[in-house]
Amino acid sequence: MHDQSNESVFSGASKYVLDEELAKIVNISIALEMPLLLKGEPGTGKTMLAHAIAESLKMPLLILNVKSSLKLIDALYQYDTLTRLNDSRFGDSKRDVSNIEEYIRMGKIGQSFVTDTKVVLLIDEIDKADTDFQDDMLDVLDQMEFDIMEIDKTTKARNRPVIIITSNAKKDLSDPFLGRCTFHHIAFPEPDMMRQIVRVHFQDLDKDLMDVCIKVFYKLREFQGIEKKPATRELLNWVRALMQDPDFRSKDLMLGKIPFLGILFKKSSDYQHAVQQSRRLRG
Repeated sequence: MHDQSNESVFSGASKYVLDEELAKIVNISIALEMPLLLKGEPGTGKTMLAHAIAESLKMPLLILNVKSSLKLIDALYQYDTLTRLNDSRFGDSKRDVSNIEEYIRMGKIGQSFVTDTKVVLLIDEIDKADTDFQDDMLDVLDQMEFDIMEIDKTTKARNRPVIIITSNAKKDLSDPFLGRCTFHHIAFPEPDMMRQIVRVHFQDLDKDLMDVCIKVFYKLREFQGIEKKPATRELLNWVRALMQDPDFRSKDLMLGKIPFLGILFKKSSDYQHAVQQSRRLRG
C-alpha cells in the first residue's frame, strides 16, 4: 500500500457532511490507486463527493458526463479534421497543418493524463454506457496510457488521477468492471444525517422550522405513485424558498398546506400525485 501524506487524506469539505465509513473508503481507494465506484439513488451526494474530494485535496476536478452515445475514443482524444482542413484550404492559421499533433484535442480522460498536476476525475453515470465502453475504459485507467493512432504516439499519465465513478444502478455493471474498483453504496440520508446536511447550508435556520420541514419532506417521499422522489438538492432548494416567502408559516406544513411543491417534484405526474396526496399530512 502506498503511504499517504497529509495532503492526500480526505476528511470532508465545507458543504459536504461525511460519515466515517465513506471517508475510509475514499482514502483506501486513493491509497490503493483504484477507482471508487459509488452507487445510490439520485440525490444521495455521489457527484458532490467528487467536488468535496477536489476541494479537500486542493486538486482540479475534471468531469466526464457519460452518455449512451459516448465512445471511449472521444473521452480520450479527438482529431479535429475539420479545423485542419479549413486551415489547409484558407492558409491563414498560425498552426503547421502538416503537424497532425496540433489538431489533437484531449477528452476528459486524456486531460487527466497530460495535466502537470494531479486531478480528481469524475466519471459520472457510468451505467449509461455499454459494457464494452466500461471495460475498455478501465483497461486504459489500469494501464494509465492510451495510443493516439493518427500520430502513432502513446500518451502516458504524468500523474495518476483520483478516479470517482458514479452509477445510478439503472443497469448492471460487468463483473470485470466491478472487480477492478473499490465500491460504496451511498444510502439516502436518515433524518438525523439530513438535519446535519441542512444545518451546514442554513446555519441560522430555526430548529423548529428545520424539524417540521424534514418531517414533511420524508412523508412526501413516501407518497405512492411517485416516479422521482425528491432528493437532498430539492429539500435544500425548498427550504431556501420557504425562507424567502414572507407569508409562509411553519404550522401550515403540518396542515397539509405545502407551498412550492414544484421545487420538490419535477415531473408533471409526480407533481399531480403530490398535490392530491398532500392532504394526508393533515393533523
